[in-house]
Amino acid sequence: MRATILTIGDEILIGQITDTNSGYMAQALENIGIKVHEMLSIADDETHILDTLRRLQNQVDLVVITGGLGPTKDDVTKHSFCHYFGDELVRNNIIEKHVIELFTKVLGRTPSQINLDQALVPSQAIILKNLVGTAQGLWMQKEQTVFVSLPGVPYEMKHILSHELLPKLQSFFKRPFIYHQTLLTLGRGESDIAQDIEDLEDNLPKHIKLAYLPNPGRVRLRLSASGIDENLLKQEVTHQVELIKNRLADCFFGMAEDGKIELQLQKMFIEQGVTLATAESFTGGAIASRFTANAGSSAFFKGSLVTYNTQMKIDFLGVKQETLDKYSVVSIEVAKEMAIGVQKALKSDYAIATTGLAGPSKSESEKALGTVCIAIAAPNGVEGFEFTFGQPRERVIERAVNKAFEILFEELKKK
Repeated sequence: MRATILTIGDEILIGQITDTNSGYMAQALENIGIKVHEMLSIADDETHILDTLRRLQNQVDLVVITGGLGPTKDDVTKHSFCHYFGDELVRNNIIEKHVIELFTKVLGRTPSQINLDQALVPSQAIILKNLVGTAQGLWMQKEQTVFVSLPGVPYEMKHILSHELLPKLQSFFKRPFIYHQTLLTLGRGESDIAQDIEDLEDNLPKHIKLAYLPNPGRVRLRLSASGIDENLLKQEVTHQVELIKNRLADCFFGMAEDGKIELQLQKMFIEQGVTLATAESFTGGAIASRFTANAGSSAFFKGSLVTYNTQMKIDFLGVKQETLDKYSVVSIEVAKEMAIGVQKALKSDYAIATTGLAGPSKSESEKALGTVCIAIAAPNGVEGFEFTFGQPRERVIERAVNKAFEILFEELKKK
């Protein structure tokens, strides 16, 4: 059971927008046992679209297309479908009624003829209803391949995918069961982990695959298996997960279903009844942003002071001038004073602070580019750490944020 995801749109090819649809659809298809064979992006050009459909014909079981279903002349997907299937566009009265109601009741205006022409669909197509927009999904089959066209607008695509397409795919295709388990680690690199579990990986059953998904300061380990017997697959994968967890006890912090590290930290803070504040310099509020992106963070997160400028560290965090003069702004000593300062200012139980040289050029410190200092203030004292994360700037910031989460995690585990 193989699928291809095809995105249509010049705006993707020139980098004007980022394609987020493909990843979302791939995960949704994988969850119901359909493996994505490839992802393609092509231009809004009928010749190119037709050539691509011909190439995919009978090579995969399913082609899911997004984009090109809009009301303007540069959207040619419906016309391409008609040419490919030898069909013609016909006006669907039910869809036209939906378009009129959407415009008059929701948007408060009368639809134009261009909008009404969204009701023109290939006569042979099975319609996948779009209740949140005007472009309907289309399902058409030629020989051994099903072709599905969905709108490129993400929220419309997601609506049709979940309410219309996935249920239909599940009833239409006989699919194997696919099972994944993903372990989350912090503080160790991909090659280091791979060396540590090499014997476990070599002895995996042939139908279980291990994939490494690294980010700066974090590595996810995904175990995947497919087959007919769901219960047996789950037992086998769970057994392998336990072996890896025991081997990587020093850096394992949870499973993917437990949520991202910031969600696990949120749970720990709330369960322990303690609060957190942050003082950030070169990370520019990135730590605070990761916490406040999650609902319920106000239950433990007091706030953040982004003291990017050195004078701000003095004025708002109480960093001493003599400390700056003696150790420089990028130092464990300054990071400690920042953490203590924000802990006092925001009356939190814990505080974490960052100062560093993210690059690409040096400023007020003679430390090497990529030098990062992180301090954590706890109820029983303050501790500081220094790291060198190299370059480029984006990597330094991301690694520092992840390291701050790791430090918080280890501190809270002591309770």
